[in-house]
Amino acid sequence: MNQDFQNALWATANKLRGSVDPSDYKYPVLGLIFLRYASESFFARQEQLAASFADLESDYYIEDEADRTAAMEERDYYTMENVFWVSEMARWPFLQANAKQSNIAVLLDDAMRLIEGDNPKLNNLLPKVYVRTALEQNTLGALVDLAASLHFSHDKDGGDLLGDVYEYFLGNFAGSEGKNAGEFFTTHSIVNVLVEILAPHKGKLYDPACGAGGMFVSSKKFILRHGGKTSDISIYGQERNPNTWKLAAMNLAIRGLDFNLGESNGDTFAADKHPNLKADYIQMNPPFGAQSEWPRDSLLKDPRWVYGVPPAKPAHFAWLQHALHHLSRKGQAGIVMPNGTLTTTSGGEDTIRQKMVEADVVECIVSLPGQLFLNTQIPCCLWFLAKDKTKNGHDRKGEVLFIDARKLGFMKNRVNREFSEDDVQKIAQTVHLWREDQDRAEVPEGVDVPVYGDILGFCKSATLEEIQAHGYVLSPGRYTGSEEVEDDDESFKERLDEIVGELKGLFGRSDALRLEVKKGMEELGYEL
Repeated sequence: MNQDFQNALWATANKLRGSVDPSDYKYPVLGLIFLRYASESFFARQEQLAASFADLESDYYIEDEADRTAAMEERDYYTMENVFWVSEMARWPFLQANAKQSNIAVLLDDAMRLIEGDNPKLNNLLPKVYVRTALEQNTLGALVDLAASLHFSHDKDGGDLLGDVYEYFLGNFAGSEGKNAGEFFTTHSIVNVLVEILAPHKGKLYDPACGAGGMFVSSKKFILRHGGKTSDISIYGQERNPNTWKLAAMNLAIRGLDFNLGESNGDTFAADKHPNLKADYIQMNPPFGAQSEWPRDSLLKDPRWVYGVPPAKPAHFAWLQHALHHLSRKGQAGIVMPNGTLTTTSGGEDTIRQKMVEADVVECIVSLPGQLFLNTQIPCCLWFLAKDKTKNGHDRKGEVLFIDARKLGFMKNRVNREFSEDDVQKIAQTVHLWREDQDRAEVPEGVDVPVYGDILGFCKSATLEEIQAHGYVLSPGRYTGSEEVEDDDESFKERLDEIVGELKGLFGRSDALRLEVKKGMEELGYEL
């Protein structure tokens, strides 16, 4: 889609917002884009059916014109091609014709209910927010007209084009929401590196903190670029926030992806929606730092904590172990983490990290530059986990690949950095060469085959003995020969938030212990 048109679309939609907060505004707008998509795909299929019914050579040929018209309204002709059935009062022509009516909010909510009722896969997943929105009725009507300006081809890529608009709006809402943006949106630079390294192509794909489903969408694009079929991947996800859970469902539906996000939203630790899942690929960007916690006291004996019970806050090593618990024997996982996880010594996290390294389940660590996120300047890293380091062709048991990518990327604007496609491929191809590299002795003479090699300042394949010598610290710069940045580039505020959280917990336990001692002394006849 033309970038100027996208920008004009966003500017017009944002102008209509008035004083409504972006977090409240995005659901009505994205819901309208979904309704537009449902109608677009429905009418595209209807045109195909009309042509087939009138074609003498077609298996679907119907001689009588009245019978053709009736057949065009048969639901099965749509669902057989994974096209949503859309009732007449949920179709775009009806909604646009009533855009200026005083009951447009009611009609939009009803349209969502009709689509849910006709398509059980979407039950309780669409946003019925129009009656209770803070937007004025005339603004809703104007937004309907704005969405009507979206015109897409009716070929097999039409859904992706409309999906691009949806994704464009998601990204812009994330940018305008500031610190809360990361709750539902991970920037393309981070997602692209993650997906290119995981290289999903066939099997079960799982994201236990899926946000709005952007990583699933990127995985679909990867599969199609490499000549695969999206039907080769089964998508499983979970999201705690109920509104973000619905955004994910709409995002995946717009892309024509089949998915299982659980029967409801829910906390991944307390209410795992896929308890028996063993995934071939796991990807996630879970909550960071002070925002990351899990109900530790009620899950102390949970089988997920193979390498030790993590602290309640932050939950970083709970997420890492959750991924390993759901990973198949030949599977691989990629997880976005703060840099503190590479060096932390608090709450027993260092012991868990050491045990994971000794168990040889840490495959690769990539350190990333700061300013890749929309909502924070904190740099982060990528953990790649695997239970079998021989599955890709080269035996890498007892080794961990470290990549220092902190100097890659360019400043898109004053506050945000991005990776170029060359940056993404440099990182990903380094990992793939390391995983798949043939022994030089096995390469026939005269054949030029790329092989992995350590690059000073960028990548290093380190042995477990070398990692032990570094005290099980996993900062790539320690191994690649890069200049170490003080505190491993971790944001002072981020670390301070974590320390404050830890201190609050310690103070609470101290107060409880003081009261317990006081009570015991009083029972012995002593006043404190």
